[in-house]
Amino acid sequence: MSTVLNRPSRWSARRIDFVTVVLWLVRIVAVIVVIWGAYFSLTGGRLTVAQWRGLVLAGVAQGSVYALIALGYTMVYGVLGFINFAHGEVFMSGTMVGFVAADALARHGVWNSQPVLSLLIVLAASMAVSTFVAVLLERVAYRPLRGAPRLIPLITSIGASFFLQYTFRGLFGPGIKTYPSVDVLQGQVSLLGVGVVKTQALTIVAAFAMMLGLYQFVERTKTGRAMRAVAEDKEIAALMGVDVDRTIVTTFAVGGAMAGAAGLLWALVFRSVFFFTGFLPGIKAFTAAVLGGIGNIVGAMIGGLLLGVFEALGPSMVLTGLGIPSAHQLKDVVAFTALVMVLIFRPSGVLGERLAEERA
Repeated sequence: MSTVLNRPSRWSARRIDFVTVVLWLVRIVAVIVVIWGAYFSLTGGRLTVAQWRGLVLAGVAQGSVYALIALGYTMVYGVLGFINFAHGEVFMSGTMVGFVAADALARHGVWNSQPVLSLLIVLAASMAVSTFVAVLLERVAYRPLRGAPRLIPLITSIGASFFLQYTFRGLFGPGIKTYPSVDVLQGQVSLLGVGVVKTQALTIVAAFAMMLGLYQFVERTKTGRAMRAVAEDKEIAALMGVDVDRTIVTTFAVGGAMAGAAGLLWALVFRSVFFFTGFLPGIKAFTAAVLGGIGNIVGAMIGGLLLGVFEALGPSMVLTGLGIPSAHQLKDVVAFTALVMVLIFRPSGVLGERLAEERA
């Protein structure tokens, strides 16, 4: 009997050793490929210093948007323990309604005559709609499933994602909507002697300000402490007097507000939005959350920035050096390959899951 029981453990040990060896081979090959491509790209002189700097700034700007969206994924995972795949559509709802507000302001001649006021109005509209959609999802789709196996709300979130996509398709049509250009944001601004595209500078500054504000909110306020308590243990938090339902709704609302703000920043950089706009940025923001360590707010911010920089630099620095044609068309491949590599080297993400040790 004991012999029979011992066999699986020996086979299991051999399999673990084999997997470990394969993972180390993958790691070594990945490092060699990256160094090889980077060496030939940097020594080949294809891009000037100014062009490399431009790629980094573009990556930081795009990564800032990913980071804002990723906060919603990581906060919901922190309090409920599942991935809300409809969060990309929460982001999309803000961009679409923001377009309606921006278009109305442009038609009445306010958009460029009062740009600051106009941007604030569109920002408020985007954040309000995304917050409403996020809270509605929590109340209608997820609260009735609280306590169910994690797979059920996960599948529900995918269904909610499709529902929101085709609801907005029905409301606004399938065509691409183009935000009106902001005249004062055309051209570049000099920061410490470095020329930065104005829309990228605004995106980076606004995103960093909102992330800093969110971090202070979570760390310094009573509501933030309640959110952390619920993330640690709902039952104990309830015994300590924390209103769990209200805290979870607040978490969805804050995540939705961040997604709405990200929607306006995304529109300022790329300008074109449609009902499917939330899909790819949403998947990449989820990637950023995993990259930084799912459940970790600071990790989501760092993961978003890293993903944006990987996506901007990867094609020029690695793929071009390897002689791959049309490397810039493969930036999405670079982004998701970066996720795979991080998971191979550090499965818990860059900063690790915040509650991993406690949950273990």
